[in-house]
Amino acid sequence: MPAARYRSAAVALAGAIAVAAALTACGNGNPSPSPTVTVTQGASSSSSASASAVAATPPAMVAVTQGGALVTLDPATGSAVRTLVPSHVVGDQVSVSSGGLVYFAVRRGCQTEVEAIPVAGGAVTTFAAGSLPAVSPDGTKLAYAQQPTLAVGCVPQGSDLVGRYHLDIRTLNSGATVKLPLVAPGQSSGLPYAISHLSWAADNDHLAVSIAAPQDNEGWNLNVLDTAHAQYYLSGPGVVSVPVTGSPAPQQSYWREGVYMPNGNLFVSRACCGGFPVHNTSRLMWEVASNGTLVHQVAIGFVNLDHVSLDVSSDGNWLLYLAAHDLYVSDGGATPRKIASGLVAAAWG
Repeated sequence: MPAARYRSAAVALAGAIAVAAALTACGNGNPSPSPTVTVTQGASSSSSASASAVAATPPAMVAVTQGGALVTLDPATGSAVRTLVPSHVVGDQVSVSSGGLVYFAVRRGCQTEVEAIPVAGGAVTTFAAGSLPAVSPDGTKLAYAQQPTLAVGCVPQGSDLVGRYHLDIRTLNSGATVKLPLVAPGQSSGLPYAISHLSWAADNDHLAVSIAAPQDNEGWNLNVLDTAHAQYYLSGPGVVSVPVTGSPAPQQSYWREGVYMPNGNLFVSRACCGGFPVHNTSRLMWEVASNGTLVHQVAIGFVNLDHVSLDVSSDGNWLLYLAAHDLYVSDGGATPRKIASGLVAAAWG
């Protein structure tokens, strides 16, 4: 990010001191901060107070509550100000178009479907069966996952389980839809690799696909798809896997989730370590280049909490994510601060 977006020298010094304290407390072998780092762990109350003293008001946001309601948030306080959909909305992804439509997924029994509603409220439009909707920056395309619902009591039926996993890309003005299977028909990936998050690049052609672990906290991945050439979302032509770099233990670490920034870099949640039983020792919120190289450390996360529902504002100045059900925002890559709780998804809106 440009240096002009970061805090003053005084705030940077305070952030650096807090980072040192957090690193000492965590003891997780994190890399030395890059020259642009001015961040701290979200848990630091003193650093959060320092950040709040100079904090700007974030852009508008939408969110999904633990009760399944789709709401708009007051950006100054994080409180819900309008309920758009009262129930059945699921996370961890909602997406807002430049034209002001909020795309979201609802669960109907053991099925999910993608719907949309104006951010100001109004009639709901249903698009297709699926989940995890992501609208392209120019508002012309909608990507979403079609895969079995893993809700309690929902057991996938049929022998071709892997064949039920695919990524759909819909051209909104025509309704034409391209379906990218997990693997080629007749082939087997061994295990189903479910999509956990989707994010479009600024060019409206490349798509970051976060892939969940199929078994035992292993198999996490972050693929970048050239949607003009990709035929499948797990591997093959037009699919590049973003390598995990840095410390600790890059061979055992994984990207829990990643989203595109307007400058072509990725905002990611980096976790260590994979395997079973699950025993994470590191959670880092990073900005990385497309080859996985660290550009800027945004925060040291909580090792016992999942960090998901990442999003970047359209101008690249604001980041948000959930740590479990708490919403954190970061201005210009600086110290994240908690502004809301009780959520399962959030997005700039």
